[in-house]
Amino acid sequence: MIVIPGYGGSVSMLDRLASVLRQSGRTTVVLALPDDATGDFRGQEQVLAAQVAKSLAAGAPSVDLVGYSAGGIVAALFVADEPSKVRRVVTIGAPLHGTGLAGLAAGFIPSACPTACQQMVPGSALVKSLSAASPNVTGVPWLSMWTSHDEVVTPADSARFDGADNVELQNICADDPASHTTLPDDPLVDGLTVKALSSALPLPSFSVSDCSPLRALAG
Repeated sequence: MIVIPGYGGSVSMLDRLASVLRQSGRTTVVLALPDDATGDFRGQEQVLAAQVAKSLAAGAPSVDLVGYSAGGIVAALFVADEPSKVRRVVTIGAPLHGTGLAGLAAGFIPSACPTACQQMVPGSALVKSLSAASPNVTGVPWLSMWTSHDEVVTPADSARFDGADNVELQNICADDPASHTTLPDDPLVDGLTVKALSSALPLPSFSVSDCSPLRALAG
């Protein structure tokens, strides 16, 4: 299991999620990305590829990838290139179609928009290339979730991915308060991640009746 941080590269933001995954019995590595994960996403993909190679060399037949925010882009790039090495993918608030916030930064404050920010502008060449990672193309099962309260990935449903199981948190728990930055600490997010990685396929269609059981999975 490899958990991939978002833009800014904070590993500590993923401490709770990684702990929940370990408690569910999974060997879990949180990927450290160079330059605070603000450099070229293709370079970030190579860091992920090295960790995948290490996991496979240790005996794993394949890996599961969990990408938070822009970490979902890194996961998608790798899946497009090496689908046979990935068992399942979960993305959390991932700007898989870019984010308007990056577009604003690139247009008005270019100095505050390094390479990864520029690549997240909606319609960029890199964003367009992510369609090659679609489960419809690769066959890799994928759960993508997001919060309607996202203030960083705009619009929030930029996380919706063709062929994936797409879940807006508030359609399961209407009272879910998660913002973009609190997604990794959200019990529903953590429960959905555990469920997506452990359930038989195809995944069930989650509904309001699953709200409490999913939150309970996160302890």
